[in-house]
Amino acid sequence: MNGGTPTDTPRPAVTLRTLRGMAARGEPFACLTAYDATTARWLERGGVHVLLAGDSAAQVVLGFERTVDMPLDFAIQITAAVKRGAPGTVVMADMPFMSYHASADEAMTNAGRFVREGLADVVKLEADASFAPIVERMTRAGIPVCAHIGFRPQATAIEGVPTAAGRTQDAADLIVEDAVRLERAGAVLLLIEAVPPEVTRRVLQATSVPLIGIGAGTDCHGQILVVQDLLGMSDRPPRFAEPVASLGEAVQSAGAEWVQRVATGTIGGQTYRMRDETSPPAFPHSGASGTPAAGDPNNASAASTAEPKG
Repeated sequence: MNGGTPTDTPRPAVTLRTLRGMAARGEPFACLTAYDATTARWLERGGVHVLLAGDSAAQVVLGFERTVDMPLDFAIQITAAVKRGAPGTVVMADMPFMSYHASADEAMTNAGRFVREGLADVVKLEADASFAPIVERMTRAGIPVCAHIGFRPQATAIEGVPTAAGRTQDAADLIVEDAVRLERAGAVLLLIEAVPPEVTRRVLQATSVPLIGIGAGTDCHGQILVVQDLLGMSDRPPRFAEPVASLGEAVQSAGAEWVQRVATGTIGGQTYRMRDETSPPAFPHSGASGTPAAGDPNNASAASTAEPKG
């Protein structure tokens, strides 16, 4: 990779084993959310190691106010889309609210769907120690699990508003206990959200699997953000997210430019033209049928120069 530009030699595929090796060597790995194949493709080309098809799609894609409104079937579909766009990246499925809470059997069925239909490399559960039996059962079935501890967005309704976790000694002790029990149950990754750095360091000392952080300090093995927060497309990003671009403004500007082009009749690009059927084809052809050249404006298959999109 060179500045995010695809090269002739793609990077080796990233796997869970890759992440374990990076964590052991002290090499931080980068994670982002993604919800579609196109974005996933460009993020893989940028070298991102892990892509989470997050339940945040309920908010940033579907326009809901809460992550708990994420539809299960939609979550499975976008997970598969991300994996198709980034086949050489670890793709994590975010299991939605109530997809693993009602019963262990239902949790297993839904996790299996994420692996089979969603092509997920690992499934993520927002969990405390009480979920250890479900994690253990998934692990026995061969489903890799990432346990999400600390602040758990799906449980926001309990407090009424998003609230940082682990800010008292007792609360910190519970988070460390959660981490230890979930690792013992078989979790191959941990994700910790919105806790003081001291709590993160305690979890790191008490566990051995790679730890991904979000709003949890810089000591984690990996770091994750919602991609819209990173790209400057969120109106109200969280306090721990610092944008590296202003794509929201760029999209707004592009939309305004298109409005102006349409209004003035200067939409750009090429148009089709009528073919003179009395003249021989003006493009190279092979055999009796002939194939239009890529640059011919009459070539409806040349998507890069002639095919209308939208």
